[in-house]
Amino acid sequence: MSNEHIVRSYSLELERLRTLVSQMGGLAEAQVEAAVSAVFRRDVEQANQVIGADQRVDGYEREIDAEAIRLLALRQPMGLDLREIIAALKIATDIERIGDYAANIAKRSIPLSQLPPVRPAQSVPRMGRLVQQIVKEVLDSYTAWDVTKAIAARARDNELDDLYTSLFRELLTHMMEDPRNITPCTHLLFIAKNLERIGDHATNIAETIHYVVVGTPITDARPKNDDSNFAVVTPPSEQPASGDNK
Repeated sequence: MSNEHIVRSYSLELERLRTLVSQMGGLAEAQVEAAVSAVFRRDVEQANQVIGADQRVDGYEREIDAEAIRLLALRQPMGLDLREIIAALKIATDIERIGDYAANIAKRSIPLSQLPPVRPAQSVPRMGRLVQQIVKEVLDSYTAWDVTKAIAARARDNELDDLYTSLFRELLTHMMEDPRNITPCTHLLFIAKNLERIGDHATNIAETIHYVVVGTPITDARPKNDDSNFAVVTPPSEQPASGDNK
């Protein structure tokens, strides 16, 4: 076998690995969009489709793992090629987790659809749209190896954290106002947390892309504005009556 043929064969194998990662990412991206839509539209059928499709995401991860391990064993790559193959393994893991969180959102949407609508549910699509944008930008940057775009998407995780903290406070307030809101708002809390975690995994992918292209990991601290752990909401019964502070 000529060296030219070996090089071409190796290039095709790397391209196939990239294609598998891109296809897996596209499927997970569609899963997130459909899961958020199922929450907003209270669509049980769509939610079940998202849950059922999670196995396809898992199947892609297994295929990528097998292909990457085969390339590592047979080609003994170095430098950029080695980083790219390792990156495919790491990115596939993050995409698989994104798919899992999308399925979790879909599962929560089913009992939520059987309950009376609550006002904070209107904030979920906004958070979902931002998550979808971040995931899309990160996956596009992987396809083009665009590190600038990847880092810009990483920075948007701050915006997502702000939305999550705001929704977290709104849901707590809504639960304290009326105990009947506790069950639907609890489901929405989990949905919001799943969306926030999807953003974290998209951020992981952005950092992996930086490592592949630049050759070194990002050293600055990851931006994080999630203040939900410190959120304190005063029950309506304990709030001062109008005019008390005058």
